[in-house]
Amino acid sequence: MTTAAPRPFGYWTATALVMGGMIGSGIFLMPIALAPYGWTGVAGWIVSIAGAIAIGWTLARLAQAMPEATGAIAITGAVLGPLPGVMVGVAYWVSVWATNAAIAMAATSYLAAFVPALDATPLIGALVSVALIWLFTLLNLAGATLAGRVQVVTTILKIAPLIAVVAIAAAVGGSGMVALPSLPAPGTMLAGLGGAVALTLFPLLGFEAASVTAERIRDPARNVPRATMTGTIAVGLFYILVCSSIVLLLPAADVAASTAPFQLFVERFAGVGGGLLVAAFAAIAALGALNGWVLIQGEVPLGMARAGLLPRWFAQVSARDVPVRVLILSSTCASLLVLSNASASLAGAFAFVALLTTCSSLWFYLAACVAALVRRIAPVTATLGIAFALFAFWGAGSAASGLSLVLMLAALPLYWLRPRTALAEQPA
Repeated sequence: MTTAAPRPFGYWTATALVMGGMIGSGIFLMPIALAPYGWTGVAGWIVSIAGAIAIGWTLARLAQAMPEATGAIAITGAVLGPLPGVMVGVAYWVSVWATNAAIAMAATSYLAAFVPALDATPLIGALVSVALIWLFTLLNLAGATLAGRVQVVTTILKIAPLIAVVAIAAAVGGSGMVALPSLPAPGTMLAGLGGAVALTLFPLLGFEAASVTAERIRDPARNVPRATMTGTIAVGLFYILVCSSIVLLLPAADVAASTAPFQLFVERFAGVGGGLLVAAFAAIAALGALNGWVLIQGEVPLGMARAGLLPRWFAQVSARDVPVRVLILSSTCASLLVLSNASASLAGAFAFVALLTTCSSLWFYLAACVAALVRRIAPVTATLGIAFALFAFWGAGSAASGLSLVLMLAALPLYWLRPRTALAEQPA
């Protein structure tokens, strides 16, 4: 018999978890990658936000229909079978700790605006990033309740730079100081849309946070769908306004050459002091996202193990119901990923994991939508989610999509070692 997990998160904490997972380092570096796309990037945002809403609603309805399950990945395994459940769950878990590596590196990059020594050499930057990973690992080892409170505070703080950019963009656009670039030809926009969608999906990752951690949320049938839709729509609207403002109101060459496009934008129109202030909030945003994703990197394997999809080793928890082993293993993997890129710049290492992270998450999204169709849950949004996931795979290219498939196949040994029944967790 499986022991019920404590449910410390209410609606607002669940919403903060969704928004906190989405508002992180991705949006603060994304203008660099989207600068060459211009208006095509705006179209990419629209498609990606629509796809995220469709998949998010499908995941929320799955959690609503099966509130006794330990999260959306466990539901996928229950509906499609243990082998698909293990493969997509492990791929998603890999994407989570890889995201933590990227977020830690981006946080270090923004913190270096105030302490240049943090990024004096690639090795120093890598060591600082590893230290940040373990700082928030220790915070999460103290328990999910404390981590959730930190998430609420950092989510409120990290919205500030987004609001600042929107306000400045509205003032600049209304004054006519800057002429917007012309719209590209329809054929040109369609040709670049796949790549733009693959890029814009990365900063949107995290909309599934409430569904993945459903067993930690009170009244999940009611709160998971509400938190998912509130967080996804709010963040999506912010993103399309903020990122598009930076890309369209600044010269593309300047944005592409910048390592901190938010700071560049505010400095250009509001002075150096404003730029540094935004850099501070960008660092807070990345750190808040790191806190949320460290929490998720422990909850994903724990929920799978409790559902019988992973070996018993992953189900061990402390007296505070914290998956200590899994958190340490995940943070070790993230640290090794950072150190393996210590010879590259922080920005280059961040770009290295972005598409891979997106594709690894897409396997989970695709499987969850298929599971929803099998159970006849939210068939319209599930169908739209499948179409979007396939389009995003195509836009990401064969290299990233193929490597994500290899990561899934690496889950086969865990499948063979899994127990045949769901587990009751034991204190470590």
